[in-house]
Amino acid sequence: GCSAGRHFPGGIACWISLYAAETLPTCPFSCKCDSRSLEVDCSGLGLSSVPPDVPAATRTLLLLNNKLNVLPSWVFSNLSSLQRLDLSNNFLDQLPQAIFGDLANLTELQLRNNSIRTLDRDLLQHAPLLRHLDLSINGLAQLPPGFFDGLLALRSLSLRSNRLQNLDRVTFEPLVSLQLLQVGDNPWECDCNLRDFKHWMEWFSYRGGRLDQLACTMPKELRGKDMRMVPMEMFNYCSQLEESSSAGLEVSGPPCTKASLEPVKPKPGAEPEPEPSTACPQKQRYRPVSVRRAIGTVIIAGVVCGIVCIMMVVAAAYGCIYASLMAKYHRELKKRQPLMGDPEGEHEEQKQISSVA
Repeated sequence: GCSAGRHFPGGIACWISLYAAETLPTCPFSCKCDSRSLEVDCSGLGLSSVPPDVPAATRTLLLLNNKLNVLPSWVFSNLSSLQRLDLSNNFLDQLPQAIFGDLANLTELQLRNNSIRTLDRDLLQHAPLLRHLDLSINGLAQLPPGFFDGLLALRSLSLRSNRLQNLDRVTFEPLVSLQLLQVGDNPWECDCNLRDFKHWMEWFSYRGGRLDQLACTMPKELRGKDMRMVPMEMFNYCSQLEESSSAGLEVSGPPCTKASLEPVKPKPGAEPEPEPSTACPQKQRYRPVSVRRAIGTVIIAGVVCGIVCIMMVVAAAYGCIYASLMAKYHRELKKRQPLMGDPEGEHEEQKQISSVA
């Protein structure tokens, strides 16, 4: 039909409608779609669920500034071409394990400003091309071990403004391509649990990675201080804890955190109760003691240096006094020489007598 009337206005309109049908997929209601970039923008619409008719060829899906609360695990199953997904500024509190299982081409995931408190270990295992991940402004208190395994292409990671108190170095070691890490505005406890992560941060900065400030909130002696500026000598007591834990079972090392309250459950048994009761208080008791030891060491070093300086001043004063006394003694000795007989004067008199003769 369109080929027969392509020279007439009606034929031109027919060709335009066919072209639009081929290039523009069906756009969800109230959303904005861009056929060139294959972007579907459904942001700021007050949505409580993801539109079911999102085109399968979509590469960018914007769902920020909505009222999304619960997402089913199959909600993105038909979007295998998706590269950018923005779920920021919603009310998400938990994400199903397989929700991103079909997004093998995903390179950017924005989950900023939600209410996510826990993450499944295998949540991102099927997104090996992910390069940018934003988990800031959530309620995360910890990251599951192995959460970043397989994310070899990840370049930027934001964990700002969560409830993180410590991190495990092993969790971050798979991120070989990471260039930017944001971990500020978290209630960091600068204790033994964070010592290994401090080593990783120093290595990360050494290889050119960018890292924002990691300010300590506990213990109070280090409150507000950047974790990277805390000298490693402050963590010497950690090795003492490790030695004591290897010698006996009274002290449990890094596993003892505030979140690990599970060992308290077996109350009927008499053996499991002493372990958490003796481990956690010891760690909290050791932290201020280590700070006092470090401060005491500095004070003792200052006192020793002061004593050495005083001794040097006294030695210098003694040298000056001795030199002045010797000078005075030589002056008095010269004054007494004419009375005892001046050999130079007698020599001059002999010369005058010989000249007269």
